[in-house]
Amino acid sequence: MPFKEKLFNTVRTVLPYLKRAVYAFFIGSILSVILFRFVPIPFTPLMIIRVCEQWGNGKSARLVKDWESLDDLSKNIPLAVMASEDQKFIKHWGFDTDAIAKAYKNNQRKRKRTIHGASTISQQVAKNVFLWQGRSYLRKGFEVYFTVLIEIFWSKERIMEVYLNVAEMGDGYYGAEAASRKYFRCSASKLNKDQAAWLACILPNPRKYSPTKPSGYLQNRHAWIRRNMDNLGGVKW
Repeated sequence: MPFKEKLFNTVRTVLPYLKRAVYAFFIGSILSVILFRFVPIPFTPLMIIRVCEQWGNGKSARLVKDWESLDDLSKNIPLAVMASEDQKFIKHWGFDTDAIAKAYKNNQRKRKRTIHGASTISQQVAKNVFLWQGRSYLRKGFEVYFTVLIEIFWSKERIMEVYLNVAEMGDGYYGAEAASRKYFRCSASKLNKDQAAWLACILPNPRKYSPTKPSGYLQNRHAWIRRNMDNLGGVKW
């Protein structure tokens, strides 16, 4: 049998299964997004990865988290993470076009194979809840897809609530409540502006930075976040 005919027969055999897999992915992803609009996220891919890393390093598994509704969190913490991570969060539909353009120019200039920067809070939630870690155009494509879904099916309040409950905020600590008790010995409902800003400070690299032992860089970042918080004034959903 000629090669082209074999290839055609193979494609014809595989194509129906491929179509079913694609349909199953779309249906499953939409249903999972709808489900997580109403129920707490039990765990994320990153949580599983970190536990496996701890086991691999011969350490005891540590996964500290405590889900809290947005209404039970201090109003200062969503304000702080917006001031730090995404000041246009309330206004955009999942993507900050200005930041994307800036990141694109930066990536073109560096000529790297990975894409960096420009992630909104919505995109970070999509990545944290539904995707693996790493930087590649493939993962970025899935991130865009899930960002669109959560912007369609979730409210801004829900996106922020999920973010503040699943974000890594220390080695084995996830969410504002766990981080508040670790660093400040208080509930996240009691966080003042300075404490909330300190938590927002460590988000880029929570296993490296600590609000209890701030470097000069972290202190400057804290001051910058506090200025942004004052400029934003508050959060109006």
